[in-house]
Amino acid sequence: MTAALAHAPSLELIGFSKRFGALAALDDVSVKIAAGSFHALLGENGAGKSTLVKCAMGYYAADQGQVMLDGREVAIGHPKQAHELGLGMVYQHFTLVPNMTVLENFVLSREHLPAVIDWAAERRALDAFFATTPFRVPYDVPVADLAAGQKQKGEILRQLYLKRNLLILDEPTSVLTPDEADEVLSTLKRLTEEKKLTIVTITHKFREVNAFCDTVTVLRRGKLVGTRPTAELDNDTMAEMMVGRRETRATVEREARAPGKAVLRIEGLSVTDNIGQPAVDELALEIHAGEIVGVAGVSGNGQRELVETLAGQRHAAAGRILVHDEPYGATRPEMIRHRIACLPEEPLRNACVADMSVAENMALRSFDQPPASPDGVRLRRTPMREIARRLIDAYRVKTPGPDAAIKGLSGGNVQRAVLARELSSEGDLLIVANPCFGLDFAAVAEIRARIVQARNRGAAVLLVSEDLDEILQLSDRIVVMFDGRLTLETDSSHADVGAIGRAMAGRDEGAAAA
Repeated sequence: MTAALAHAPSLELIGFSKRFGALAALDDVSVKIAAGSFHALLGENGAGKSTLVKCAMGYYAADQGQVMLDGREVAIGHPKQAHELGLGMVYQHFTLVPNMTVLENFVLSREHLPAVIDWAAERRALDAFFATTPFRVPYDVPVADLAAGQKQKGEILRQLYLKRNLLILDEPTSVLTPDEADEVLSTLKRLTEEKKLTIVTITHKFREVNAFCDTVTVLRRGKLVGTRPTAELDNDTMAEMMVGRRETRATVEREARAPGKAVLRIEGLSVTDNIGQPAVDELALEIHAGEIVGVAGVSGNGQRELVETLAGQRHAAAGRILVHDEPYGATRPEMIRHRIACLPEEPLRNACVADMSVAENMALRSFDQPPASPDGVRLRRTPMREIARRLIDAYRVKTPGPDAAIKGLSGGNVQRAVLARELSSEGDLLIVANPCFGLDFAAVAEIRARIVQARNRGAAVLLVSEDLDEILQLSDRIVVMFDGRLTLETDSSHADVGAIGRAMAGRDEGAAAA
């Protein structure tokens, strides 16, 4: 048995504090992680989860704190020291070099390499290593050619290959289908039960916590709330620990109604990506008034390019788009005339002017209309600021004020500001991509409720999300996007999660139903 799977260590973080200027990211946080446990680390956006594990890994220098590994104190001032002690991280986004093979990624990740690499010997050694692991991946093909599930397995296998036996997983399943996520987590769970690995996972998915984790630690605003066995907790209790109070969840039921006229019609749309490769391939889709169409899919299958085309940030290579039966070119006048609101991914880059203020960014849709401009020429900043203040309060945007530059806000608060701008207008077509990404737990239910409210009053909603639970909760109709095409379509009332997962992985080609 390779040393990578031989021993699951315990880890204790004692009295960790870390400040960034005036912000106390961590305030005297202590956590015990038992050997061979599967330990969940929960908290809202900005609670200190990532700061804690980055301090433990040596990416940040903590202001104070001790690390105990298997009961003895160790000094970790650099990630290399963490790696030498057997600690490794698996990130939300893949870190393997896409144009290199798995073998090349593994071998070149080692701390010490010979002057000349014997690749035949390395292949034999990797074969022997894979004989001891719970799964394997093709190692002589470029990483770019692997499916998402294989890439994530590769990330985990690389950590085991490098003899890391305590793994910190940072949102490890966000790019996986439900079946892939369960396969990976089930395998890791088995290794913890066999005391070959200790796992710490940062996640926001209660389903995965309940299914795989033994223990839960919750942080809130840089402080430790508590550590408890998962068996003693339910979802409401975990949510209460995260937000500090039992939230009255803002839920809005989808009203029973027949869809109205088609608001958005996409016919034979093809779009290329940034290097000219096909990203959307002859896509056809209709969205009617009073319905939410959810687009499910693993990131990187054309969803971003589709939304950017509808938002006017990317040109179509072929096909046409119609809104209210009129050709649509995604110009600002057309968006105003057709009452279209849009929230693309990465809103600071795609939906804001970074150097402008929060108030100015909130007015980007309406700066040349009353009350901000009485005649379309003169700009009145006082009403612009007043509108911004109301939206800041309503959407709980944490900002020094409406005149603060939006680039100074955290990612979650940029998201809130743009959502406030887009959802505050009662449009006919709402296009949203991952609307709750970066938002804390307390805001997610409210944002989802606002999307359902838009649908209930008759708006057509295109919801693109990598969160399948969000798609299932909100959508009237679900389509799956894989490799730039729609591979499955179903009413949400008849949705088969297994079939959706298989389609997300590309295993139900040709299964789309009109």
